[in-house]
Amino acid sequence: MDYFPVFVKLKDQECLVVGAGEIAARKIELLARANAKITVLAEQFGPQVKSLQDSCQLTFIQKSFAATDLGHYRLVVSATNHKETNILVAKSADEQNILVNVVDNPELCSFIFPAIIDRSPIIAAVSSGGAAPVLARLLRAKIESIIPPAYGQLAKLAEKFRADVKLHIKLPAQRRIFWESVFQGPIAELIFAGNEPAAKEQLQQNLIKQKDTIKYGEVYLVGAGPGAPDLLTFRALRLMQQADVIVYDHLVSPEILDLARRDSEKIYVGKERQKHTLAQDSINTLLADLALAGKRVVRLKGGDPFIFGRGGEEIETLMQQGINFQVVPGITAASGCATYAGIPLTHRDHAQSCTFVTGHLKNDSINLNWTQLAVPNQTIVIYMGLVGLEKICQSLIAHGSASDLPIALIQQGTTSHQRVITGTLATMPAIIASSSIKPPTLIIIGTVVALHDKLSWYHTQSID
Repeated sequence: MDYFPVFVKLKDQECLVVGAGEIAARKIELLARANAKITVLAEQFGPQVKSLQDSCQLTFIQKSFAATDLGHYRLVVSATNHKETNILVAKSADEQNILVNVVDNPELCSFIFPAIIDRSPIIAAVSSGGAAPVLARLLRAKIESIIPPAYGQLAKLAEKFRADVKLHIKLPAQRRIFWESVFQGPIAELIFAGNEPAAKEQLQQNLIKQKDTIKYGEVYLVGAGPGAPDLLTFRALRLMQQADVIVYDHLVSPEILDLARRDSEKIYVGKERQKHTLAQDSINTLLADLALAGKRVVRLKGGDPFIFGRGGEEIETLMQQGINFQVVPGITAASGCATYAGIPLTHRDHAQSCTFVTGHLKNDSINLNWTQLAVPNQTIVIYMGLVGLEKICQSLIAHGSASDLPIALIQQGTTSHQRVITGTLATMPAIIASSSIKPPTLIIIGTVVALHDKLSWYHTQSID
């Protein structure tokens, strides 16, 4: 990121605004909302700035700017129409380690004004780093629409009870769970309905009932989908943001992992070919141990937990130990990648059935029902088939499939790195051998692949 987002406390801090026109007036109003002590320096003062003198308690200095004017200020805003003055303000502020903003000139800024969503004491901010201010304002409008003003009052209610909650509930993990129940349950709804007295009473009652004892945690098996973060389900996102621990696989993208709670513990248990971080039994035990220690654990898997994800094995262990769990389905790679490649898995003119299989090599062979897979008018989707691709093509041809049967290999489907490589059973091994392929990949075989050129809608790097 070009700018690190921070919130600066400006209450009773000295701030300088250079310039006194319409734009300067807008910046003054923002600084005044933060209760800053504002001095305005300009040769002439516009009517809008003059009208703010009393309400914002402004100090006016009528002169041209000089570097010596910066002495004791916490930050400075330059809002003039004079390029030379703006450059001098920025240079002087940098030399004195003072935060500076030059309006509409990001390259001269050490800080920028974001688009602000004010639900004091809750503050949210959106910034484009100066690249697209109008887009930032549009995004602010969207966020404004989903955060009711009452969230500020909910935060103030929490502030009043914060010390009592800390006194009654000693364990930080249990305090976090308590506050989540407050912010997402009936107490929050009472605040949203304008009934603050009832909300206070219920919060007090809930606090009295709390016992500071260790409780068993639970495990959420969450499907992360095929790769694109916006294909996560709402439930997956909610559980990821409340989990204490994220146990994740190799196929979970960094963009999806970034959506988890920032302070959650991240444990990588990914499996790559001939490189397993943990054996499956060890993963099963790890999930159970974390839950028994009172943790809320998200087991994050690429695609869907129950489609070649070994989710069934993991919940068997949890059930044996009486641990609560949930399973959150995800979009499996077959559906996501095929859709983004413009390849329908079924089509009345091409395929009346679809079969998912794993192409994982074991002892240098692939043990599949080739006779069944070679039957026409169906679509075959092969997970983990890149290494065994040549054997797959040879075996299908040997069991009756046409050598010119279309086949597609999709690399990193649904992401910005997606590539779609098409060919036939006869030609694909040579095509792949001359291509640089990065997993994860998915293979689709059947005449539906011929529709790719016609139905492709997602911008990809296609290779034919």
